Amino acid sequence: MLNVIGDAAGKVWEYLDKNGPSSANKIATETGINKNDMQRAIGWLAKEDKLSVEMKGRIETLSLK
Repeated sequence: MLNVIGDAAGKVWEYLDKNGPSSANKIATETGINKNDMQRAIGWLAKEDKLSVEMKGRIETLSLK
């Protein structure tokens, strides 16, 4: 299971590095990561202090630190 979460975190990091700030839904849709793994990946990156989360209106936007 840790491999799946780590792989998802890597995909999220790569997506944000290439495309800039985005919503979790957009990242999940464009990378094919399912909702549960997406949430786990966000937690992984947040724990490693590599992720910023900001509310823009009603949308939660993720970006790299």
